[in-house]
Amino acid sequence: MSLRLRPLQATRPAIPHDNPPVMTAASSCPHPAFSADDLGCMHHALRLAEGALYRTSPNPRVGCVIVNHGHVLGEGATEAAGLRHAEIVALDDARERGHAVRGATVYVTLEPCAHFGRTPPCADALVAAGVARVVAAARDPNPKVDGGGLARLAAAGIRTECGLLENAARELNLGFFSRFERGRPWVRLKAAASLDGITALPNGQSQWITGPAARADGHHWRARACAVLTGIGTVRDDDPQLTVRHVATPRQPVRVVVDSRLELPPTARLLQVEPHKVWVAHALPPEEAEPRARVLRELGAQIIALPPDAAKPGKTNLDALLRELAARDIGELHVEAGARLNASLLNAGLVDELLLYLAPRLLGQGAGIAPFGPLQAVADGIRLHSLHIEPIGEDWRVRARLG
Repeated sequence: MSLRLRPLQATRPAIPHDNPPVMTAASSCPHPAFSADDLGCMHHALRLAEGALYRTSPNPRVGCVIVNHGHVLGEGATEAAGLRHAEIVALDDARERGHAVRGATVYVTLEPCAHFGRTPPCADALVAAGVARVVAAARDPNPKVDGGGLARLAAAGIRTECGLLENAARELNLGFFSRFERGRPWVRLKAAASLDGITALPNGQSQWITGPAARADGHHWRARACAVLTGIGTVRDDDPQLTVRHVATPRQPVRVVVDSRLELPPTARLLQVEPHKVWVAHALPPEEAEPRARVLRELGAQIIALPPDAAKPGKTNLDALLRELAARDIGELHVEAGARLNASLLNAGLVDELLLYLAPRLLGQGAGIAPFGPLQAVADGIRLHSLHIEPIGEDWRVRARLG
């Protein structure tokens, strides 16, 4: 069949639809045989989901296309949290176009929900609409759903299939799957450095090693994250805002500061923009923390008390922090920190992906990206895979997976 699709505006950074699995968990769906038409429809649903890249947190980015006899009746993507899910947007779109969807096929990049959250169950809406078939890319890992949506559809006599372009759907929602399957966010560590790995000169100067195109591209990755993580050292040295400024976005990510001794200055610039979205994690005893915490709370910040790291007295337990962030619905965590926090995350095995911007210059001496170790043998180094290198302006963007 020849699908009549409306043109889509490209979204950056694009998500490849043929990526390898993002995590080593077994496929959540069986793999029935799908047709070329099925493949084209799901590709279109994934492109719709990409259009929601910056707005849905903490919900997943989901696209939906409703098709009958080769014609797209309705389509849509998930709106901001608390608003319509992709299936409802697509059903409403079909209704606005004057199309009845009874007997149609629904292509959706994630299993329709089957529980009452901020919105009613999408599975019930599809049953009421009388669709004949639902094809999902992946099952929803949320235990409140996890197969329940497909089961509810099947019980109503709707043909259900799952597993078409599952890896691409998971790639688009790395943090969502990580939060439910591993109990912690997907951690992407970003750094800008010279080609010899220097992120700042010995005198502390670091602006600007990379060019404006690379800096703007970095804001795309901030925008898609649920939260941006940094350390108190970076706040003291650079006084960053850590907001998204170089791309249009309907929401700002939460900003998390690892501040073991609650030394965040009340005058810090990140407290001047949406201070309620600033979370400060510390490891102080309650009686020592309270006077400092009170000042920050009065400014609007949220305080997260965590146990100290047993191996590093006085330092925040980073694994506990990540699990606390996941419990607070943080799925995709973007790290922009200094060398010490970067190294601590790497040493603890808590980094999933590197996002490096490398400038075509040599700086010789200065701070490195993450001086972890020392190692006893070259073979003990951290192995990277799924390497992607792309020119961004005059610089190079390197993406690599760990583990």
